[in-house]
Amino acid sequence: MSLKRISPDDVRHVALLSRLRLAEEEIPPYTDVLNSILEYFAKLNELDTSSVSPTSHSIEMRNVFREDIPQPSLPVDKAIANAPEVEDNYFRVPKIIQEM
Repeated sequence: MSLKRISPDDVRHVALLSRLRLAEEEIPPYTDVLNSILEYFAKLNELDTSSVSPTSHSIEMRNVFREDIPQPSLPVDKAIANAPEVEDNYFRVPKIIQEM
């Protein structure tokens, strides 16, 4: 099976999709790194894993969280006491949704 290599154009395309601004001099190093990662995965694909049973975790998992017991919440006046801006007993925050 031949390994498809990542091209500089592929790196530019992924950067665009990821909304990353890469300088032109950053493209070759990223291209090399991504290709070395793909080469490593290709080596892993050569391993015989037929005798290895599928798992979701490599170690035994257990729940370490406490029981979820409802308790009284913090009073509103104490919750907003140190807020930089308050409006009608709510935290006032800047609008972050951009309209397209």
